[in-house]
Amino acid sequence: MWLFHEAKFGFIAMRRKAYVVSGVILTLGIGAMVANTVIIGSWQNYGVDFTGGVLVQLRFDQPTTDNQLREALGGVDAPPITRFGSDNEYVVRAPIQEGVEVEEVAEGIAAQVEAAMGEGSFEVMRRESVGPKIGRELQQKALMAVVFSLVLTLLYIGFRFEFRFGVASVIATAHDVLIILGLLALFRVEIALPTVAAILTILGYSLNDTIVVFDRIRENLNKRGGRREDPYRLVNGSINETLPRTVLTSGTTLVVLLSLLVLGGAVIRDFAMVLILGVLIGTYSSIFIASPALLEIQKRYGTGEARAKERAARRAAAV
Repeated sequence: MWLFHEAKFGFIAMRRKAYVVSGVILTLGIGAMVANTVIIGSWQNYGVDFTGGVLVQLRFDQPTTDNQLREALGGVDAPPITRFGSDNEYVVRAPIQEGVEVEEVAEGIAAQVEAAMGEGSFEVMRRESVGPKIGRELQQKALMAVVFSLVLTLLYIGFRFEFRFGVASVIATAHDVLIILGLLALFRVEIALPTVAAILTILGYSLNDTIVVFDRIRENLNKRGGRREDPYRLVNGSINETLPRTVLTSGTTLVVLLSLLVLGGAVIRDFAMVLILGVLIGTYSSIFIASPALLEIQKRYGTGEARAKERAARRAAAV
């Protein structure tokens, strides 16, 4: 992009301000998680997929939109509704209150829809209950998926570049996950399976953006005289060189996600919002978290090449 041609922004010089921003957001997020645990009994606002509830599948005789069904079930306070199968089939996921039977919840949903859309306008195809045990298993599997992705990130980047690059990328990716979870807790966004899918998508996006920056850093290191150049200047220059690509990728992705947010309706609103936050945070972290983390690791522990030379010198001295 011509706007960022030969850009010379001092990103590395601003890293401490970025640390403060991230620290404030993380503190607010952790505080929200603690408050949620006290107020609602869980650190996140888990939906029916994770807490258990009842699933009711409805098939309508006439063309029916999800907005019509949502209005029939209470509008903003309606339980999650998703299209299933044909255009006239929907699945309603509703929580079960303590002491209330599954049949009562299912009959209540059917009664509400019948009152709003008329008797005989639909058919209940199935009704199923999701127990709390299954919900807990889904929570554990979602957590394992995130942890597994971080481990694979470390292994891949460590193999593709150097181990210090892998550690820096894991730090940035973990930062993104914690920021997203903190914001979800702060605004009490309902966590459903699509939300977990969005978080895993964010991990991939953030990792991709970080690899682009790291690849340019490695190219500049391998240039003639690159390893003798000041590390801070080299990393900052590499970020500026990849800035047009970063802005173009993030910008086009955000245009699509904003269209989904505005035009996609309530069904995918939370999904689109989480992805938008993830793109912004992932772009921010690849510049202000991953690259400075790489410099800090090199400053404290050196490079793999330096350690190898040191070991070789010790072996030669021993001989």
